[in-house]
This record gives sequence, structure tokens and C-alpha cells, in this order.
Amino acid sequence: MLKERLLIGQYYAAESPVHRLNAVVKIIATMVYLIALFVVDDWWGWGALALLAIAAVIISRVPTAALWRGLKLIAVIAAFTVLLNIFLYPGAAAWQWGPLSLSLAGLIQGLAMGMRLLLLVLFASLLTLTTTPIALTDGLERLLKPLAVIGVPAHEIAMMMTIALRFIPTILEEFDRIVLAQRARGARIGEGSLLRRVRAVIPMLVPLFISAFRRAEDLAAAMDARCYRGAKGRSKWRVAPWRATDTMTLIVFLLIFAAAIAYRIL
Repeated sequence: MLKERLLIGQYYAAESPVHRLNAVVKIIATMVYLIALFVVDDWWGWGALALLAIAAVIISRVPTAALWRGLKLIAVIAAFTVLLNIFLYPGAAAWQWGPLSLSLAGLIQGLAMGMRLLLLVLFASLLTLTTTPIALTDGLERLLKPLAVIGVPAHEIAMMMTIALRFIPTILEEFDRIVLAQRARGARIGEGSLLRRVRAVIPMLVPLFISAFRRAEDLAAAMDARCYRGAKGRSKWRVAPWRATDTMTLIVFLLIFAAAIAYRIL
């Protein structure tokens, strides 16, 4: 059984059709999918988008068990969102006990928001799981390049976005190490009431932030030692090819976007 977990920002090396796609296509497909999630407003549409996400995970050959372990926190947030909507969303009360009232409309709204959140994170995580940091940076730079005519630093923005994404699994792994170190010293983390658990986590934020700043300084020093000066005078060792499968995938997702708009209007 797989013990590791796959997180947003982490790259999983595998040989699959999704890994071979051009980064530009994957970024556009992700944006189209996220927009379609909020354009569609009924369960039939969300079900179709959920099937599309499941199919993408299967085709990408990413281990589903490890992927689910990385999405557990998002699942908890989605469940909390459902609970908030059940008790706070306005509507006819289906059940009431004292000041608490359960709304059927709130349950439906909460389930819809929870499903959207899960699908959004799942499909977005596939982008980083199947794309190397260099390819992701190049893809973002190519998409932002038209804005360079008005002075937008496309390369620098793409680099910052990629580094921010790649720091997510690094910081979470560092947090896990701090938790293990505190437990080895006798700290009772994850025990007791919710308030006690929150209080136990707060002291660990200080070493976590210190470690994050130290890693950022090390990264800046490494980039400076390699004479990194941004996009000026920078060349590419490998240029990602554009294949027929890239064109077909792009057309399919543009058709999905058009279908979502038409489905919403009709």
C-alpha cells in the first residue's frame, strides 16, 4: 500500500499521455475546467465534470491512493463548508432544535460548494503533478508573453508563481518534521479538544516560518550564484514541442467550455 501522499505543487514522474502534453495546453485546460465548474449550476453538469476529472486522473497514471491522502485536508474543508451551509443558508427549516435549524436548501447548496471545491483542487493539482517546474514556468511565460508589450514582466511573474506552487509541498513536509520532532519531545499534538489542538499547533508556526525564510534565502543565493538575471539574455536549452495531441486536447477543452456556456444559457 502507498504510504506517501501527493500534494499540490509536487511533481510525480510517470510516463502518460497527460505528462507528454505541452504545458501551455495543460494550463489552458485547467483554466477552462475551473471556469466551467462555476458556469455549470446543476448536478448533471457537475457529474459530467467529475467524470472528466476522474478520467484525467486515470489517464495520468497518478496513484489515486497517494493523491487522496494529499486531498484529505481539502475534504475536511469541504465538509466544514457543507455544515456551515446546512445551518446558515436561508430557507425553509427541515429540522429544528432550539436555535439550530437545518435547511434542505442549505444542504443542497453546501454539497454543491463542497463538490466544486474538491473538483477544483483535484484538477488543479493534476497540473503540477504532471508538469515539471521548468515546463510549467515556460508555459506560464508563453501565455503571459503577449502582455510584455505593455511592460508586464512575463518571465518574472511565471517564475514567482512556479516557485510559490513548488514551496507548498516543501513547507508541508517541513511542518510534518516539526510535528514529529515535538512528539519525540513529549508534546501531545492532535489530542484533546479542538481548542487544545489549535493551541498545540500555534507554537510550531514560529520554527515553520523561520525554516521557510531560510529556504527562501538559500534559493535566492543559489539563483544569484548561477547568475540568474531574469528574462534578459536568457535562452532555453529545450523547447517543448507542439504535437497533434496538444491541438486535439486544446480543441476538446474549448468545446467543453462552449458546451458549458450553452448548457447554462439553455
